[in-house]
Amino acid sequence: MSSTAHWLILAGSIAGAILLVELARRMLVRAGRKWDLARHLVERCTWPMFAVAATLTFSLGFIPSMLGISREELAVGAMIERVVEVASIAALTWLIIQASYAFTDLIMDRLVQVEGERNRRARRILTQIGLVRRVATAAVIIIAFGVMLFSFPQVRALGAGLLASAGIAGAIIGIAAQPTLGNMVAGLQLAFSDALRLDDVVVVEEEWGRIEELTLTYVVLRLWDERRLVLPVSYFTQNPFENWTRHGSRVVAAVYLRVDWAVPVDKLREELYRFIQDSPLWDQKDWTLQVTDVLPNGLVELRGLMSAADSASAWDLKCDVREHLVTYIRENYPDALPRFRIETPESRAGVPWRNGGRG
Repeated sequence: MSSTAHWLILAGSIAGAILLVELARRMLVRAGRKWDLARHLVERCTWPMFAVAATLTFSLGFIPSMLGISREELAVGAMIERVVEVASIAALTWLIIQASYAFTDLIMDRLVQVEGERNRRARRILTQIGLVRRVATAAVIIIAFGVMLFSFPQVRALGAGLLASAGIAGAIIGIAAQPTLGNMVAGLQLAFSDALRLDDVVVVEEEWGRIEELTLTYVVLRLWDERRLVLPVSYFTQNPFENWTRHGSRVVAAVYLRVDWAVPVDKLREELYRFIQDSPLWDQKDWTLQVTDVLPNGLVELRGLMSAADSASAWDLKCDVREHLVTYIRENYPDALPRFRIETPESRAGVPWRNGGRG
């Protein structure tokens, strides 16, 4: 068979393989209207499948003699064959990773939709899946890279020598990569100990925010003012931090008022209850208003507690209650506003204060 015929057969085979992949893609697109997994497979695996079809077909159909039978032509053909083989391994690796992401995307989409009391457990599983698939991706890439290297005869010949020095090389690499490996272990520890999850509300370095991204090496905290605080994963295993949603998202908000002794506490308590009853931010569970302290400066400290479904609602509820109570006291009980009293010899003797205290 002539070389031209070989090239035509190879080109036809590649075109046929790509056409089969396109037909399969269209069938999955149609099935994706009712089947979520098919939709995810189309989104993730379309281009990897085209790459696998083209490279594998070329690798199976190409022979070095198609370029000619001279020594130089055969050498070039062998080099092309090796490159295509490596490209096929890379394409298969890409397909395996994207297919695993498609399957896990299906699970993660369902977990994101979970609300209510089961949301905490769903976020924990979501975090664990995200970290595990990153570890699996890294492992697949490392294995694929090793297969690529050992596809070369020269590398296989060096295998014995490499294995003999593997202990020393492993020790050197382990020492150099200690911070990275420590962060990876810390990331897995956080995910599987349920200490930290995606969308958890935490306070770190006196900054309040939500966990936006949790990887094997770093954590991204989205702060209340839309800034991003990026910390190494090991920070959360070596330093204390507040997790407001560790066992649930419900939060009790506290409002403090420092007022005069003349404040009518019962009236203020009634007004607080009336106000939060009409507020959509209150979860209709806990509330109270108490005198918690008498301060050295002569003021009385009142603390109002109100529960809310989550930390964001608790913050808004605190601001609303504080603003309402301040307005209520100012308009209805101005004598209860904070004031500082000074006792002088004249005031003790009952002498009226005029002209700066001089009679």
